[in-house]
Amino acid sequence: MAGSPNRGVLCYFITFTSMASKKIFGNPKKLRREKERMEAKGDTSFTSVMAITETCQQNIPQQYVLPRSQRPNTTLVDQISTSLPVIDLSMLDHPAHRSQLILQVHTACNQLGFFQVINHGISTMVMKGALDSAEEFFDLPSDEKMCFASADVHKPVRYGTSMNHELDQVFYWRDFIKHYANPISEWIDLWPSSPPTYKEKMGNYGMLMNLLQKKLIEVVLESLGLNANYLQDDIKEGSQVMAVNCYPSCPEPDLALGMPPHTDYGTLTILNQSHQGLEIMDHEKKWHPVPFIEGALIVQLGDQFEVISNGRYKSIPHRAVVNVQKKRFSIASLHSMRLEKKVGPAPELVDEQNPVAYKEGSFGEFLDYISVKSPTEGKYMDILKIHERRNVGEV
Repeated sequence: MAGSPNRGVLCYFITFTSMASKKIFGNPKKLRREKERMEAKGDTSFTSVMAITETCQQNIPQQYVLPRSQRPNTTLVDQISTSLPVIDLSMLDHPAHRSQLILQVHTACNQLGFFQVINHGISTMVMKGALDSAEEFFDLPSDEKMCFASADVHKPVRYGTSMNHELDQVFYWRDFIKHYANPISEWIDLWPSSPPTYKEKMGNYGMLMNLLQKKLIEVVLESLGLNANYLQDDIKEGSQVMAVNCYPSCPEPDLALGMPPHTDYGTLTILNQSHQGLEIMDHEKKWHPVPFIEGALIVQLGDQFEVISNGRYKSIPHRAVVNVQKKRFSIASLHSMRLEKKVGPAPELVDEQNPVAYKEGSFGEFLDYISVKSPTEGKYMDILKIHERRNVGEV
């Protein structure tokens, strides 16, 4: 279903769903002092979730226990997820079906900011190879992984736990390694050399993700009524961060989360997962588990597309839940414009009925923001909003 094998082809944008605090970010001097404080702190030591699970504890440590209001509540989850959109990308190869595909993408983006894609041209062998490499990395001895440990969100390669172990007030049941991936030739030498096939398998997968995101962005732009080549050079030179996640089995999954509710800062995210564990929130604030479809990839709109669309499309709030049975692995290929590129609403989507709703923002400014903010303290996207759009027009 995923297509034939591809060879020789070789986004941390997360923002959070809490209200923004502007006290530090709005003041460059305070921001600089806070960053200097964090750099001086310089503590990269932490206990990974993998290490905790190896002690065979029956209860999770207290720092992972969420306040009652933040715990996963199954009564607020719609267990019937068959209506979530699945789009067949093979229609792109047939000009007669392209308009139908564009309409399907528009509907999915307008209603949820989310869809899954099948027949995307990336083989299940490549997808599984990348996930296998992820599992092999997290199974390495702790000292081999800790050489990449850092709480500095600007690092091009960073191993960590939770969201940011130096800032988090409550920890999340996740270990991760993140690394830049575009252009691959500039970054791959910094990636882990162990396990031995990590660079080859993850690099090949990352390059294919970068090619796929260009195709997907063109489709999403067309679904907005924009030219498919809008911001073409900026997209080609854009940032790609691969967030490789490990969610170990959790003895008390009702008390914890793998990741808190958040949106991704960027244009879009492409997610490959070993099994089900992602949940998305609809406009009625109801959670939906995303079903695992063999060979499918998950596509989520990020905050930059919300800005470009001037609010016609919204970035999708999502979270990661954990389970008691087995580990879950995921690879999120997070895409954005280049670090310093300021992104604002597309002029074609601004008029008297739809005034400018967002200020310009950049990935670099987003990183500066989250370097001093914990998930509960603010969301960079909120400081870009000029006002809430009350009536979102159809494209």
